[in-house]
Amino acid sequence: MSKIITTLTIAGSDSSGGAGIQADLKTFEEYGTYGFSALTTIVTMDPDNGWHHNVYPVDAAIVAEQLKTIFAGGPVDAMKTGMLGSVDIVRVAEQAIKENLQTNVVIDPVMVCKGEDEVLNPDSAQAIRDLLLPLATVTTPNLFEAGVLSGLGKLTTLEDMKEAARLIHGLGARNVVVKGGKALGGDQAIDVFYDGSGFTVFEVAKIEPAHNHGAGCTFAAAITGGLASGLPVDKAVAKAKDFVSAAIRSGFALNQYVGPVFHGGYRLEK
Repeated sequence: MSKIITTLTIAGSDSSGGAGIQADLKTFEEYGTYGFSALTTIVTMDPDNGWHHNVYPVDAAIVAEQLKTIFAGGPVDAMKTGMLGSVDIVRVAEQAIKENLQTNVVIDPVMVCKGEDEVLNPDSAQAIRDLLLPLATVTTPNLFEAGVLSGLGKLTTLEDMKEAARLIHGLGARNVVVKGGKALGGDQAIDVFYDGSGFTVFEVAKIEPAHNHGAGCTFAAAITGGLASGLPVDKAVAKAKDFVSAAIRSGFALNQYVGPVFHGGYRLEK
């Protein structure tokens, strides 16, 4: 039997199945890897209140216990973080990465729930910026998160995205992907990859209807799966772009509020 490739997500739970650890584990499976998970937060969405999100962090000591279980056999082939929920949980993730000499680290700096426009926990956002970005092989902020991390505020153009990527790279992340997706104007879904020396712009036509709940988590998890499988960073990002685009094309309306991506879309199109 060939070596089992291992991946890890440290993230929150999305009971709708489109985002969070559910999206990550589905994506890891599609990449042929064995996925571990450490649950940091439980997110609920209230259909009686405009699908408002409530976020319930797990105690940091419990997160640490989960990671102790996962790392008992040593580092995994690649890992990612998603919603972390508190400064203490950010510190737990930092400690686990450092103590286990973990490489291939994807930091998805989740600061808001989909449909929300305020940072859930400003202190946690600052901790991600200071403690986790310097450990990142790749970080994958969306436009909002890139604006916060870079200090530039609202990003509206491709040049804004490039400047944000430069500034975030300066915070210690070795590679940066600023996800424009459907949020940027125009008819193209644009992401910008920066490795410290040059930019690669990924563009695909926007997909309508855009059932894209979980696209950001899925994209970061796909990069993780690619790195775990031995792809160089730029190739892992390029494949992840194709993977998440296929997942959006295969997305569906779960109910009147949520239209998740379908994580098997890339496989079904092959």
